[in-house]
Order: sequence, then structure tokens, then C-alpha cells
Amino acid sequence: MSALAPPQTTARTGRALAVAAAAPLLALSIYTVPLVNTADTAKALGAGVTAQTWIMNGSPFGLAAVLLVTGSLADAIGRRRLFTWGAVALAAASLLGALAPNAGVLIAARTAQGMAGAALISASLGIVGHLFTDPAARGKATGQWAAALGAGLTVGPLLAGGLTALDWSAVYWLDAVAAVGLAVATRALPESRSETRRRMDPAGMTLLALALVALLSAVTLGREGWTRPAVPVLFAAALVLAVAFVLVERRHASPAVDLRLFRQPLFLLSTLGALVNGVVIIGVNSTLALVWQHTHGFSAWYTALTFTAWAGASLLAALNARRIGLRPTRLLALGFLIAATIAGIIGTAAHWSLWRVLVVFVVSGVGAGLTNAALARLAIDSVPPQQVSMGSGANNTARYIGSSVGVAASIAVLSAKGWAGGLDLLLVLAAALLVVAAVVTALVRTSARS
Repeated sequence: MSALAPPQTTARTGRALAVAAAAPLLALSIYTVPLVNTADTAKALGAGVTAQTWIMNGSPFGLAAVLLVTGSLADAIGRRRLFTWGAVALAAASLLGALAPNAGVLIAARTAQGMAGAALISASLGIVGHLFTDPAARGKATGQWAAALGAGLTVGPLLAGGLTALDWSAVYWLDAVAAVGLAVATRALPESRSETRRRMDPAGMTLLALALVALLSAVTLGREGWTRPAVPVLFAAALVLAVAFVLVERRHASPAVDLRLFRQPLFLLSTLGALVNGVVIIGVNSTLALVWQHTHGFSAWYTALTFTAWAGASLLAALNARRIGLRPTRLLALGFLIAATIAGIIGTAAHWSLWRVLVVFVVSGVGAGLTNAALARLAIDSVPPQQVSMGSGANNTARYIGSSVGVAASIAVLSAKGWAGGLDLLLVLAAALLVVAAVVTALVRTSARS
């Protein structure tokens, strides 16, 4: 069990859930900013192609690099405490971004935003898991938390598009103010941590963070050419560091990541499902705006408005996922299957059809929302109560590693096949992977009993 019993009053848990759900909303809205304003930002700061790549990847880079570490920290030192630190750090990073005089400072700020967002995401889902132990209540709460992910994907591009008309830095000022408000609101959160006092594992945490940094650096640099000498060196470094991490964790009495969890089918399903979600649903979708802007000359604002159909459907589906009455594993399989309808927009790079795109976005967005709701529930159901933040960290680490890999792979396909042919091939591959993931998830369900 988690130390410190959860509060029982409905009003208090409602306020705490609202604050916890605000964390993924803010983190995901920040994640989406470069999808809309990279061109304006690059022009203002004189950023070249390489710098633009790092500006786009800064937030997912920071998120993926430390999510597992922050998940373990939240369980050990207190989830509200880490949530508060994350909100304060996010405010500082956003302020740095708003004042950035050049691309290098903005890249550092974007990376710091991602790291602060990692603390918020892992701690917030851990707080939800601590607050809601009844299965029905937990299903409703995790659905609302997952809906906040969809809300962030909706709000982020719209705010970035609107505020960039004033100045590229305006959205960073708003992020700073929102983060300060979130830090103040943490008074509504109960404190919780693992009942078992655990020794810190600085060696394991450091090795894990370095391994992920090396991996994500290789993926980011690979967008500009996989044959660059630094790319294989970084992949090799990531492998060596990962092996060292496993060896250290196997010998530590209180490891940063409990490797025994990977023997559990439900935990594996949660983690691999999040990886698929990142590669396909986030990674491939992130390149759609880029393709359409190049092939049809759409403005960033028009593209952002189009995506509200997908994000809005995702939000509503996550909020109402519990009403379907399916177990999380079945819900995940259904979500993957419905999300595969994204293949319906094949051909839109060559011949645009707004109505077809909107219909497909609504349907596939429902699939994405169901997937998010199922993964949020599985992230905390697949681990012991005292490790709910670790479960959240593992789930979301896989998600954002997947998104980085998905974007990199998508750009490689587009470079090789061209905008129109490349997009069609990506959509076929994405749909195929989602269908396979749905089938595998359905097969795992029986043994997982969830």
C-alpha cells in the first residue's frame, strides 16, 4: 500500500483530481507548440535545420529521458513533493524559453520543459492511483486523466497558433504563468509515497538517464542522416549504458526500476502498448501537418484547426471510455483497432478532401482516446500500489521514446518516397501495426485477466 491514506471526501478528491489532470494537459500542450510555430521561431532566432530539429524534439527528449527516474523518485520521496518541484521547474524553464536570445538557449529550455513535465506526469498519475482504489472510481479517474492528454493536444496547437501571431515567445510566457498556477494549486493534493522506505539508487538513475539520452540523441540526429558517424556511436553507447543499468539494478536492494515487473504480462502489455501508441498514434500523426503544409500550402493555423477534430474526439472518448464497460486490455485492443482507420486519409497529400479528413480524424480520434484511457488504467493496475508512479513512468517513457522513433522513421520514409507516396506508405504501415497490436493485445488478455 501507499503510505498516508487517501482522503475520503468527494470534494477533496475532486479538487485533487482536477489538479492532477492539469499536469498532462499542460505538458502535452507544451509538447505540441513546435508543430505550429517552428517556422516563426526559427526566423526570429536564426535557427537552421539542425537547430529546428532539436527545438521540435527538445520536449519529448526531456520527457523520455527522465520519466522512469521521476516515477521512482515520486514513490520514494513523495508524489505531491515531486509534483510541486516539477511545476516550479516548468515555470522556470518556460521563462527561460520566453527570454531565449538564440536557438541554443531555446533548445535547453525546451529540454528542461520536458524534464519538468516528466515529473508532473509520473507524479500526477501516481496521485490518481493513490486516491482512487475502487475499480469503478479508478476507471473514471484515469479516463479523466487520459482525457487531459487529448485536451493538451487540442489546446496546445490552437494557443501556439493564435499567440504566435503576436510573437513567437508569447506562448512560453503563458506556459510560465500556467505552471506557477499549477504550483500554487498543489495545496489541494494529498501527499503519498511508498510505505516501504527505500534506499535511493543514484547509480541506476544516472545510467538509465544517460542510456536514454544517448538513444534519443541518436534518433534525433538520425533524422538528418543515419550514416552520420555520431549516430552509430550514440546507439552503441546507449546499448552499453543499458546493459550496465541492468547489471546495477539486479544487484541493488532498492532498484530505481524493479526489473521483476517485466516478467508480468500486464506490465509488459502496458509498456509495449504505450510504445506502439507513441510510434504510430503520436509519431506518425505528428508528421501529417508537415506533409499537408508542404503539399497544399496550408497555414499552421489552418492545420491546427483541422487537428481539433481528432483531438476533440480523443478527449471525449477518453472521458466516456468507462461507460463501454470493457476491461482495460479489451479496451486497449478496441482502441488500437479503431485508431487503424487513420488509413482512410491515404491519398490526401495529392488530393485534399477536408470532409474525408474530418470524418477519419473523428473516428481514429475515438480510437486514440480509448487507447489513452486504457493505458492510463493499465499503468497503475499493472504494478503494486507502492509503485504506481514507477508504473506511470515506465508507461510514459515508452510512449515518448516511441514518439521520437515514430517521427524519425516517418521523416526517413518521406525523404525516401516523397511527400505523397511517403505519406501513403506511412499510413498503410501505421494501420497494419495497429491491427497487429490489437490482435496481440486480445491474445494477452486471457492470461493477464484484466
